[in-house]
Amino acid sequence: MEGDFRDQGSTPPPDQVLAAVADYVTGFSVRSEEALATARDCLMDSLGCALLALNYPACRRLLGPVVPGATLDQGARVPGTGFRLEPVHAAFNLGAMVRWLDYNDTWLAAEWGHPSDNLAAVLMVADYLGRSGGRKLTVGAVLADLIKAYEIQGVLALENGFNRVGLDHVLLVRIASTAVATHLLGGGRGEIVNALSNAWIDGGALRTYRQAPNTGTRKSWAAGDAASRAVRLALMSAAGEMGYSSALTAREWGFQEVLFQGRTLSLPRPFGTYVVENVLFKISFPAEFHAQTAAEAAVRLHPRVKERLDEIQTVAIETQESALRIINKTGPLKNPADRDHCLQYVTAVALIRGGLTAEDYEEEAARDPRIDVLRDKMQVSENRTFTRDYLDPEKRSIANAVQVFFRDGSSTERLEVEYPLGHRRRRTEGAPPLREKFEGNLATRLPAPRCRRILDLFEDADRLMETTTTDFVDLFTVEE
Repeated sequence: MEGDFRDQGSTPPPDQVLAAVADYVTGFSVRSEEALATARDCLMDSLGCALLALNYPACRRLLGPVVPGATLDQGARVPGTGFRLEPVHAAFNLGAMVRWLDYNDTWLAAEWGHPSDNLAAVLMVADYLGRSGGRKLTVGAVLADLIKAYEIQGVLALENGFNRVGLDHVLLVRIASTAVATHLLGGGRGEIVNALSNAWIDGGALRTYRQAPNTGTRKSWAAGDAASRAVRLALMSAAGEMGYSSALTAREWGFQEVLFQGRTLSLPRPFGTYVVENVLFKISFPAEFHAQTAAEAAVRLHPRVKERLDEIQTVAIETQESALRIINKTGPLKNPADRDHCLQYVTAVALIRGGLTAEDYEEEAARDPRIDVLRDKMQVSENRTFTRDYLDPEKRSIANAVQVFFRDGSSTERLEVEYPLGHRRRRTEGAPPLREKFEGNLATRLPAPRCRRILDLFEDADRLMETTTTDFVDLFTVEE
């Protein structure tokens, strides 16, 4: 029997946020061609990021079954690997891979995050269902649920700054993935509400692992952890586990009172397809998104400074308030996770080398003494216009400006970049390099004939949408 709170006698109706999310997941039909086209790019880009991450031993050692050798013949197949796992841990594996290099798509608002983190739960549950005798879902059906996961995470992020109370943004991955995974498993409105209530009751991970002095690799697997927990809660709800109608609003004991400083969670716009249509792709640089335009500006300034690095007196960086708060770092940086979340490090490497890759965060690259010398010469300040336009829903800019001053009194021009290459306003310009990024990432893990088949499939939107999830995932797996 569907666990709808309205059918449970004296049980009060569920909190408004729980009900709104459940109604959206069960009642909304995705019809926007722009949303579907962008979602295909999200799928493409996220899987490319996942395959690229497998080149890094620190990521690979976290993968596989919880207990070595504990695989399932009918388990979900983890892309880029030979693992066949139950869907909870399959979601952890894929989630860690997608997120590892900080190269997947991004959403910036009062709360930051990466909506493609939800792919781990959506794709692994769908693949598991197809292999275990359940429904064989098409890629089109998966993308419809992925769009909804993007929307839930992104709309909840618009005005609810969980970072302001010390909670990490992967909280919203757990919420969004719980809703869509429950739906994929056949749950109705009541089961989704039940699962969501438990997801909110879980609270949230602290941002400790993203902030100095504790920045570390957990920030690369935290989203996989959230996705796996979402699948677990969805499975429990689908099996009949109860929910809690006032999980958010209960006085003294609810999420809002205990963890959100008594604030009411905001839903500033109806759920639709706004988030996926406005999502930000990381095309040029594997770096925290608030630094993308700074890196782009620095690369463009590279020809003017590369022969004069020893003559630099000051590098002035103007940025938005969010970047100032989360990636403005001075002093020693401990590891790659620390470096890719440092505005000064990203800008310094781009100025020195004229580019930025994931390898630039590794120990060997970081030993280049020029990087820290240049970081010490940087002055970072907030540009309030950048902050205002960052929060403007009609602009959603992520501006940075960089200018280099030399000891002889000369300087470069002040180079301002308002919108990064992956922004909606630069979609046409960004489409070819986004596909080049995917093609390059595929080639790091799969044989050339398989890469060609995958690329051809993504070029044929109708055929891609009609392909079964299991056939699609098979294209990305290898035997180990």
